[in-house]
Amino acid sequence: MEQLLHGMEMKDWATIIAALLGPILAVQAQKIIERIRAKNNRKTALFEQLMATRASRLSAEHVQALNMIDLVFYGKRLGFQPRTNKEQKVIEAWREYFDHLHETVTPDNDTVWGVRREELFVNLLYTMAEDIGYEFDRVQLKRGVYSPVAHADAEKEQSQLRKALLSLMTGAHPLKMDVVGLPSDPEATANYKQVLENLSSQLSDGGLNVQIQTKKQD
Repeated sequence: MEQLLHGMEMKDWATIIAALLGPILAVQAQKIIERIRAKNNRKTALFEQLMATRASRLSAEHVQALNMIDLVFYGKRLGFQPRTNKEQKVIEAWREYFDHLHETVTPDNDTVWGVRREELFVNLLYTMAEDIGYEFDRVQLKRGVYSPVAHADAEKEQSQLRKALLSLMTGAHPLKMDVVGLPSDPEATANYKQVLENLSSQLSDGGLNVQIQTKKQD
């Protein structure tokens, strides 16, 4: 047995080692491929959700997708799957957009803020598309969306309604009421009118005629 082992050449050892490690390495390679595929699927699903809801930025689905960017494109700084440069660009674009969303909006800067928000959001979509492998230009991401006017009006009205209700509940603005009329009973009104007419006829000669009737006792 020892003679057999000593007589084996390097290529023979390599063949044996390959035969032993082959199935193990194949399994590990398959697991790595599956993890990469699952990660790309999560990125694609997230990008599709943002694209589908880009015309309704206040929807729960859109906000949920934004909050998943850090997790889905996180990667790893150290480890077997480090964060790629494209993933880093996505994270940076999201942080810049996130920071802008938290700026205070006033009537004076509303227009400028809205324009900048649109630029940062398009940049976020663009960096995500580059990482996933979609070929979109910035103009297509910005203009290629269909949003019915009725949907935009409904979203705006809902926002105004929430603000008005909050202002009313907190007492910032009083509730105005204009009383046009009060409910009345026609029969009671007629009886009241008759009483006034009778009283007026009794007072027509400057005095009040009062008749006292006594009840006879048996």
